[in-house]
Amino acid sequence: MSFNIPKTSKKRIVIVGGGFGGLQLANKLKKSDYQVVLVDKNNYHQFLPLIYQVASGGMEPSSIAFPFRNVYKNRKKSFFFRLAKARAVVPELDVLQTSIGKIEYDYLIFAAGTVSNFFGNKNIEEVAMPMKNISEAMGLRNALLGNFERAITCATEEEKKELLNVVIVGGGATGIEIAGALSEMKRYVIPKDYPEIKPDDLKIYLVEAADRLLQGMTPKSSEDSAKSLEEMGVKVILGKKVADYNNRNVVFENGEVIPTRTLIWTSGVTAVRIGNMNPSVIGRGGRIVVDEFNRVEGYDNIFAIGDQCLQTTDPAFPNGHPQLAQVAIQQGTLLAANFNRMQSGQTLKPFRYNDLGSMATIGRNRAVVDLPKLHFKGWFAWAMWLFVHLRSILGVRNKLFVLLNWIWNYITYDYTMRLIVYARKAKEVKEREEREAQTHLGEDILKNSHELQN
Repeated sequence: MSFNIPKTSKKRIVIVGGGFGGLQLANKLKKSDYQVVLVDKNNYHQFLPLIYQVASGGMEPSSIAFPFRNVYKNRKKSFFFRLAKARAVVPELDVLQTSIGKIEYDYLIFAAGTVSNFFGNKNIEEVAMPMKNISEAMGLRNALLGNFERAITCATEEEKKELLNVVIVGGGATGIEIAGALSEMKRYVIPKDYPEIKPDDLKIYLVEAADRLLQGMTPKSSEDSAKSLEEMGVKVILGKKVADYNNRNVVFENGEVIPTRTLIWTSGVTAVRIGNMNPSVIGRGGRIVVDEFNRVEGYDNIFAIGDQCLQTTDPAFPNGHPQLAQVAIQQGTLLAANFNRMQSGQTLKPFRYNDLGSMATIGRNRAVVDLPKLHFKGWFAWAMWLFVHLRSILGVRNKLFVLLNWIWNYITYDYTMRLIVYARKAKEVKEREEREAQTHLGEDILKNSHELQN
């Protein structure tokens, strides 16, 4: 297999990852004199801030996903999309090795984001359900609904308790949002769909190792969100670290346990790793260290943006920027402008993050918002959260479907997407993925790098 992209006189920009930063960069380059190639392991952009609604059955997956080929359908001569996984980079040859072959670049941008970080705990990694993509969210939805079904017919009270205890590890925005959504499911869905289950039998635990929720927001937002969750029936556990998962029990460092078969992991992330990167440019959390222009240290034509990069040159963020969508979007916007400046011989502009504020929703009519000089909560904060996220979704159809979903859920108190659907891959696809997984990343590239020039 190969990329099969025609060579032109235009310089080629290869973008790895079609998240907020990669997509913004590609969009801003649409009128430039570059050939742009987007590489992503999925053929769609996913709107991650609403992924918890897919996991809780409140929204269909297609409402928060938008095909890349639809985004760029009118740019056939200057833009190319390829479905592939980035494996390794060979900077000496300006070559990116992927699961479908190699591609040469003039400029390479890493914008692949992050994956869940289980901090080396294999037991937790094997059983925990993360929420970093649509597939994982659908898997969580299947597990939750499947456990509800099994709880009706299980043989013992002990098994029923395990099936109806939900433990969420991680008190960031994703953690409190899924906790709030499950609390609303407990209140509005369980009584109607599962009358055999007492709502109080479904117990939701939100565990955070630090002393407060929402570490990236103000203490007031942390306090307000914890109070709201407690009022909604969520048991908030602060200052306790999960150490392991054994015999269907979440085990804390102090020896306490919570029996459960539903362990949701939102505790941490680590940057997507690229093979053959110089270890000296890998910083905290696996993030790639970049300069003020988002250029990877030690390289002239390799850049990184968004959650995958660590930039400490911004005076306001000496330890690096928060891993938020707005950071990625702003970096993508500036990098596109700097590419245009390169072509005209102008001086590049350094990145400075403009913090527009943070927000998190807890449930119906409940949210917290931190603006640079203002904090508020309640219905108005919730309405602002809805507006900001609806505005950010790609595609008129998706915006309309999400809005209709929200209106329907708000009026009827009914989550409509309560389907247990297990995807089955074609045999050919599974065999191909197995072959790719067995490939030793970069070994042949490094041993026989001269072959890449042929």
